[in-house]
Amino acid sequence: MKVKNIKEPKKFFEVLNACKGTIELVTTEGDRLNLKSKLSQYIALTQMFKDAQIGEIEIMVSEPEDMSMIIDYLVRG
Repeated sequence: MKVKNIKEPKKFFEVLNACKGTIELVTTEGDRLNLKSKLSQYIALTQMFKDAQIGEIEIMVSEPEDMSMIIDYLVRG
């Protein structure tokens, strides 16, 4: 799933932390980072944080209900 224009990264990571399954960031090199890890969240923010928003990232979600929760956040904010 590609996610674009995350304007409030802190709230986005709060949603990810509430997920039950594994949430992974897929890097441009194909590596996968566990986005529920605080260290990985910090790395993601420092690498992609520009102008108070994250442009586009690709994430992999292991649980369908987590996908629904993330989509709900992205649509409703």
